[in-house]
Amino acid sequence: MSKANSILSILAATYPDAHCELNFSTPFELLIATMLSAQATDKKVNQVTEKLFRNYKTPESFLTLSLKKMEEAIKELGLYRNKAKNILATCQILIEKYNGEVPDSMEALTQLPGVGRKTANVVLSNAYNIPAFAVDTHVLRVSNRLGLASGTNPDLIEKQLMNSIPRSQWIQAHHWLIWHGRRICAARNPKCSECPLSPLCPSTLLPA
Repeated sequence: MSKANSILSILAATYPDAHCELNFSTPFELLIATMLSAQATDKKVNQVTEKLFRNYKTPESFLTLSLKKMEEAIKELGLYRNKAKNILATCQILIEKYNGEVPDSMEALTQLPGVGRKTANVVLSNAYNIPAFAVDTHVLRVSNRLGLASGTNPDLIEKQLMNSIPRSQWIQAHHWLIWHGRRICAARNPKCSECPLSPLCPSTLLPA
């Protein structure tokens, strides 16, 4: 068994219930939640969207909000002014080009204002079950520490992970790496002594 397969096997056993921790009930809600998640925790985004999605569930309903009202609805999150502008612009495009539906292709998604590869990959994999590998700060950090990838460019990390991990596991591996990053392999003070991957990890901080 390769090192990558061994790591994935341990992660699968450690986090059997790993899933997207943004709350959503439709592809549109996931798109909005993911756009809001930049420089914000999923927990905080869920608090904001719980109120937001109660009254606004479609691009049409979002466009009843003025820019100022949109900003007020999400002002607890970082970069809220820019996010509000991009969300309303995206809603307009969804109505004009896609009959209010969220497209299911990387090319179409990344043409929406404020939507990059990471957001598009989250939507493709979690809303449409299309194999994709979203690279966020946790995936980047953990994959580098484990030696599954190297570098700081998310697009290059994405390609490396897609090459080293079977396509059938892309979606779950993304969640496993995120959950590991949030629960054990933190940016500061990683819990190496509690980590089931320590024997395989070149970055482990366990004492010699």
